[in-house]
Amino acid sequence: MNRFLFLILAVLTISTGFLPAQENRKKVFTFKIDQDIDPVMNRRVKLAMEQAEVLQVDLILIEMDTYGGAVTDADEIRTRILESKIPVYVFINKDAASAGALISIACDSIYMAPGSSIGAATVVNGADGTAAPDKYQSYMRSMMRSTAEATGRNPQIAEAMVDEKLVVAGISDATSVITFSVAEAIQNGFCEGEYTSQKAILAAQNLQSAQVIAYEEKTVDSIVSFFLSPAVSGILIILIIGGIYFELQTPGIGFPLAIALSAAALYFIPYYLNGLAENWEILAFVIGIILLAVEFFILPGFGVFGVAGIVLTLGGLVLGMLPNQAFDFELVPSSQLFGALLTVILSALAAVGMVFWLTPKVNEWGAFKHLTLASTQESSQGYTSRIYAESLLGKTGKVHSRLRPSGRVEIDGEIYDAYSRGEFLEQGEAIEVISTEGTSLRVKKWEA
Repeated sequence: MNRFLFLILAVLTISTGFLPAQENRKKVFTFKIDQDIDPVMNRRVKLAMEQAEVLQVDLILIEMDTYGGAVTDADEIRTRILESKIPVYVFINKDAASAGALISIACDSIYMAPGSSIGAATVVNGADGTAAPDKYQSYMRSMMRSTAEATGRNPQIAEAMVDEKLVVAGISDATSVITFSVAEAIQNGFCEGEYTSQKAILAAQNLQSAQVIAYEEKTVDSIVSFFLSPAVSGILIILIIGGIYFELQTPGIGFPLAIALSAAALYFIPYYLNGLAENWEILAFVIGIILLAVEFFILPGFGVFGVAGIVLTLGGLVLGMLPNQAFDFELVPSSQLFGALLTVILSALAAVGMVFWLTPKVNEWGAFKHLTLASTQESSQGYTSRIYAESLLGKTGKVHSRLRPSGRVEIDGEIYDAYSRGEFLEQGEAIEVISTEGTSLRVKKWEA
């Protein structure tokens, strides 16, 4: 009887809320902005805030330490914060400069660690670090002003963080942009308090017992980040170029082409997901490959199609790594631009070196013996390699497409693959067949 009464009392107690059930605890979601503001960081913030919404947390707390970055990505992040239905706080652990200041001002509350700072939001040129043209400064000023207005902060101060020419009475004197220390930020309404840690902030908000959930990158996102590494991108470029070369040399095998296509997918997909590779950049790469194939199979030799193919292929690889806006590199950091060029150029050179080193060794590998004929069939043993009839020997004709030294010739109205003895022959020049052995006719310049 006593046990039965105890169970009834326990059920009533829990149902009426007298016991602090686990699910009644507040939930705080945290993540870091501790690198340059770029498409990678933009995607991290997007995924983190989506995860916070799914978990239905009560508060998002961002820990920030950044010198800024791309204005376009910062704009997307601050918009996402302003539109968040969940309150967003930011803890500036050291620096919130430039784009970091814009993102911080978009948050509902700003807290700062001792010795930290916020401000200096002038837009700079990515190539040399100088101030960008006024159209970019005007865009940044308008974002800072509207963001401050939306969060109840002084819009004049926010604008003066961008433009040193703006005067704010008692704060700036038109000689430098505003950068606040902790005390100055608190005094002017750009900081709600000075704290040494996230834990101290939560305690001040009576959230010391809250369930703190830290953002964890999913396996797929970790893989994407892995393939964004310049070293990994370089290896993929080598596989792309090497695979294409070996497929062109031995068309029909498919194995080198499969490697090249897989490497291209692994190269472009992570950059595409992070907003770096645009559709037209991927299309430029594909067109470049098509032009190379046309030059190799349809127009033997090396001319306009070959050069254009190389330019578009390598150009697509470089542009896919950069956050340019329709060839506007003004706001692309010089280090990022130089790194992309260096990665693609060195990888291309490494691929060429690999081709020269690997080509003679392919036939020696057991894995390729079933795909290639590794043995030599000597003519002294009775073997012949004759595709064309001996009757063509001694025939004369003309060059159909330039021989450099291979190309095509026309004999009696028929087109044949041919190669010269090393000399370059232009279209229309007279030739004479001197050998029909092999897969191409061997010709020389014919003079009547």
